Formats: sequence, C-alpha cells, structure tokens
Amino acid sequence: MSFQSVFTRVRETEPMSDTVPFSVSASAAARIKEIIAAQPEPEGLALRVAVLAGGCNGFQYQFKLERDQAADDVIIERDGARVFVDTTSLDLLENAELEFVDKLMGAHFTVTNPNAASSCGCGTSFSLA
Repeated sequence: MSFQSVFTRVRETEPMSDTVPFSVSASAAARIKEIIAAQPEPEGLALRVAVLAGGCNGFQYQFKLERDQAADDVIIERDGARVFVDTTSLDLLENAELEFVDKLMGAHFTVTNPNAASSCGCGTSFSLA
C-alpha cells in the first residue's frame, strides 16, 4: 500500500496516532533543529530518512540532510523540524518512530520499528519477518 495518496504532509504535535505512518519524537525533532541550525546555509534543509537494501540484516536506515524534496516524498514536521521520507521507505517504516538517543556510550538517531524482526547491534540495519 502506498501512503502517497493518503499522506502528502504530516504535522505532529502529539505522539504518534493511528493516522500517522511514521513519527518523529520530540528528542529527534530537537536534535534535527540543532544540526540544521549549525549548517552554513540552514534555510530549507530537512533530514531525509530512507530505507535501503543492504546492511548486515538486509535493510539499512540512511539519515542525511537534504534541501530538495522529491515528488514522492512525505514531509513530516514536528516542533519546527522537517523530515523527508520517500513512499517506498515509508512502507517499511509504517508505525515506526525516529528517536534521538543520547547516552554515555554515544548519541545517535535510531528507529523504533515494529516491522523489524531483528536488527544489528548498532541499530542501523534490520530484517523483516
């Protein structure tokens, strides 16, 4: 099922609901805003979250800053932060949440994905059931 016909722009101010295919936590939104604000030309930047084939478990998450929105992107906004997700990736991220974790051993973005049957130790790749 493609979410393009249903979702073209999602604004989040509350935790994920049944109508949001992919959500962004408050901590992730805050960190995205910090990262973008530190860029030389922050205007128009967003974090792209994508799922690519590869990694040690079959699929891997990719996070990168981008200015250009693709025609099939869904835009998720939370607390002033923007995230682009293409519809193919969105199918694999259904009901997942982007989070930012800052612990003693390091800080990083992570995806809590109920569709993942297993994931690697670093949390950047996963497999489906």
